[in-house]
This record gives sequence, C-alpha cells and structure tokens, in this order.
Amino acid sequence: MTDASVTTNGTPESGAAASFPPTNLGAFLQVCAGDWMSLRSRFLLGSDQDARGQAPPSGEPHPQAGEPPIEADDNSWHASERAELTMGLLAANGDGHGGLTMQVKGETAVQQAYFHADGRFGSHLDPDAGPTGTWTLWPDGSLDLVIELGDRQLRERIWFTKPNLRLRSTVEQLAGGSPGRASFSSEIRRVPRPPAPTPGSQSPRSPN
Repeated sequence: MTDASVTTNGTPESGAAASFPPTNLGAFLQVCAGDWMSLRSRFLLGSDQDARGQAPPSGEPHPQAGEPPIEADDNSWHASERAELTMGLLAANGDGHGGLTMQVKGETAVQQAYFHADGRFGSHLDPDAGPTGTWTLWPDGSLDLVIELGDRQLRERIWFTKPNLRLRSTVEQLAGGSPGRASFSSEIRRVPRPPAPTPGSQSPRSPN
C-alpha cells in the first residue's frame, strides 16, 4: 500500500477519468486534483467587529487557503481576488479516504487535509493528532465541510457543474448565530494545450 505521506500530483486526465458527478469521496477528491484558476469574492455579512481585520484561528484543518483579513473601514465589506491553485492527491491509508494538498502559485506553504472514514477530516493522518472538522458527501455530488473554531463555525460547500468548473461557498457563523465572513469562489481547471505540430511534419494518413 502506498504511504499516505506521499503526495501525488493530480492531472486533468486523472480527474476526467473519475466518475462525474462523483458518487463517492474518492471520486470527488480525484476530480479536485489539478491546476485551477480561482476567482473569489469575500464579504463581511455581520456587524460583529471581531470579524473585521482578523484571519481565522491558526490550525484550521482545511484543504483550501485560509480567509485573509478584511480591513475594518466603511468600504471593507467586500473584496475580490484571483489566485492560481495546484491541488494534489494524498494516497489513502488504513481506514481513510486519502486527501488533498493545496498550494497557491507564488507561495511556498502547502496545506493538506486527510479525510477519515468516520466523517472527520484534518491536516494529520491521525484524526486525533490535531484539530478536525466533519465532512458529508451528498447524493448530488456536493461536499459539505464543517469546522468548529472556538465559538465560531465555518461551513463550506464544494460542488462541480462540470468536471472542469468547481464552485465553493463558505459562511462563518459567529457566537449567537449571527453571520460573520462569507466567500464565493468559481474555479476553472487549467488544461494544458496539445503540443504544436513539428514544422514539416505530416499527419498520418488513414490506410486505404
């Protein structure tokens, strides 16, 4: 069995080979692997001042990048940003389903998340070694992630409309039930172009 600590890079070909829409977590993770161009819009939904100018608590066990802070001023309720993401597969081991790695182009940090058979996920192969959240894959092929962050809850939904188009929505719920930060991302898979033909080469002819 492959060691789960070994990261394998996903490719558009491997993602296209998975069933679509994904019917199990393994197929879902396989479709996630590859290079993505992401456009994300971020919002401050509540008036809680604690949600302004703060990043999420450290140790967030999440396959995606953490939400950067939105500065506290009258025009800070909304921001948009682009990023290029590379996502790879973490091989399954034991009772787990494997996982994902994520790296933002231009940054050295690599985030990882392991998905465990008991419905938990986190940044460690051992579900008891660090903070965890819970995952649920619904019959429509969408994945729900829930993370408890002290007195806050972060809930994210990830789904595909096509194998190469992924959507993500995230809502943070503050203590007392009021909303905090939220974001919506649309992500397009980068598919490599076929190699250009060699000058002077001819296409093979069909046999007569």
